[in-house]
Amino acid sequence: RFDRAYVQSPFCGPSRASYYTGRYCRSHGATWNGFPIRIGELSVGEHLAEVGVRTALVGKTHIIPDTDGMARLGIDPASPTGRSLAECGFEPFERDDGLHPFASVDKWPHYNDFLREQGFAGDNPWEEWANSGEGPDGEILSGWLLKYSGLQARIPAEYSETAYMTSRAMDFMAEAEAGNPDQPWLLHLSFIKPHWPYIAPAPYHNMYSAKDILPAVRSNSERQTDHALFHAYQESRICRTFAREEVRETVIPVYMGLVKQIDDELGRLFAWMDERGLMDNTMIVFCSDHGDYLGDHCMGEKDLIHEPSIRTPLIVYDPGPEADATRGSASTALVEAIDLAPTFQDFFD
Repeated sequence: RFDRAYVQSPFCGPSRASYYTGRYCRSHGATWNGFPIRIGELSVGEHLAEVGVRTALVGKTHIIPDTDGMARLGIDPASPTGRSLAECGFEPFERDDGLHPFASVDKWPHYNDFLREQGFAGDNPWEEWANSGEGPDGEILSGWLLKYSGLQARIPAEYSETAYMTSRAMDFMAEAEAGNPDQPWLLHLSFIKPHWPYIAPAPYHNMYSAKDILPAVRSNSERQTDHALFHAYQESRICRTFAREEVRETVIPVYMGLVKQIDDELGRLFAWMDERGLMDNTMIVFCSDHGDYLGDHCMGEKDLIHEPSIRTPLIVYDPGPEADATRGSASTALVEAIDLAPTFQDFFD
């Protein structure tokens, strides 16, 4: 376990681009959400493909294609090369970037089809069932509204996004082992939660309470700033909302429940892998693209450079005997998201 692990950006897309490329944002070019990795920047998916590794994605990636760069080089985005560049060399086994509040989204997730198959009908079951609760008279109350975060989501936990993505990871591994057992593979399993909307299925919706949360790390002096950007962000709606203690006491227990569900689902995945002998030869890395203020420094979300936004969990499980010397230990060494790409390359070398 690495206790001082930091990401290169507090934003989803730039941080993930640094994980993929092993390079800083100024180098790969994805400096903001919605900005692509520059054409010509190689990702770990492309590096590993050169040595015969199958790389795949299940879940969120936030990567978008550099269509301008492709146009300059005469690459058709719809061609096999263009599609591979758009996914950073990863096979989109089940891509779902989350956040589908409207029924008119262009890339509809398979998860919605899955929900309909389970009987959760509607134009957008992601919104109406998985990320909403019910009022006393049966009215649908959206989890996007923080005052409803403590409600129980309208689906059982086994049909949630987190459980669904875990099962799809199993599907990929089973297919990989059955189709070509001699080909090594790397899977990016990317859970969407804990993320807006903050709402959880039972029993995770009320597993924790306000008495379980830590006090906010903040002081009134932080609000006395002449830094224009910092001041403007503090005055944004999300920050003013999370500066209120009653919001923290409602949202953070649910956030903790969503994290606990990930822990339980990973336990299910690891047990499944252990039954098949995959824990004996698979490196597992647990990490995150960023953190969340959740009221620390009187802010919400993660937009600036503070410990809550850029310090993230990092746990590495290496089944090889060369890792025995550090097995079960915790390190206080400074590590960064960019360190993982060369780590994977070394593992498959």
